[in-house]
Amino acid sequence: MPSHSSTPSDPASQILVPDSFIALYARPGRLRLSIPREELAARYELCEDLANHLVEQARGLHFGQGVAEDEVLVRCRRGLADPASGLGAAEAGWVVQRLAELLGWPFEAPASPE
Repeated sequence: MPSHSSTPSDPASQILVPDSFIALYARPGRLRLSIPREELAARYELCEDLANHLVEQARGLHFGQGVAEDEVLVRCRRGLADPASGLGAAEAGWVVQRLAELLGWPFEAPASPE
């Protein structure tokens, strides 16, 4: 996920939205996004903040309770997939992938949403 869009999503903003997140809202075969750039930046900030917030909780489950890394990520994905989380399925997957990246844990995206 290290690749970032070369320009901020909003000229007044300093937020660089990574290509991996932009891809969640790119229409297949088109350059247009399915949501406005301002909304994209706001959704990205929410997802990035959430991934960072989950780091300590995930470490606690893994180290404190002995839950395997992959199981911690599965549990996080399951929780984020709940409509009450406010995330779409693609965003939930992105957050878990980003969480794994932040933790330095291996991550293999499931073939289909759980």
